[in-house]
Amino acid sequence: MIDMRGKGSQKQARLERLKEEIIEYVSIFPDCSAADIVNHLSNERRMRNHGLTTRKVGLFIPRYLSEMVGFRLDNSTGKRLYRIAC
Repeated sequence: MIDMRGKGSQKQARLERLKEEIIEYVSIFPDCSAADIVNHLSNERRMRNHGLTTRKVGLFIPRYLSEMVGFRLDNSTGKRLYRIAC
């Protein structure tokens, strides 16, 4: 069985690009949802081969971008709305 948990340069480059793209989008469109971010990255930025879903982005942001991107809960829908942390 092959273990695919490496830290290769392509994997690191994808991680860094995803971080930069999310930070850029959230800075332009504050109070956006994870679905908005996925829609922008998948359709407009053509990052279709990253396998992005709303759930993955929702877990990615607190894990890798917790110091740069904050969120608040929307009272009516219960969704997280992301913005640049102050």
